Amino acid sequence: MTQILPALPLSSIDKVTFYKRDEVATDLICCEVVTGKRLWNFHEEMPDWGELIAHLGGLRGFRSDWFAEVLQPPFALRETVAFERSVGAG
Repeated sequence: MTQILPALPLSSIDKVTFYKRDEVATDLICCEVVTGKRLWNFHEEMPDWGELIAHLGGLRGFRSDWFAEVLQPPFALRETVAFERSVGAG
């Protein structure tokens, strides 16, 4: 994933959404990143997940409480928008 981060400059990120997928025995935390031209999908079992989260945390207005919002209750669909760029914002 470290090769992907340069392709995701903070200034190009329009929206970050976290959600979890029911994987029968566990939940898988996932992240969807929208840029002007592309939709990126990541999940917590990918290498360098922590680096991605740290990178996204640099977005002004990024919700640091996203994990608590997505985590509970177990096996229930939970989706949280952690960042959304305002129209006309840079």
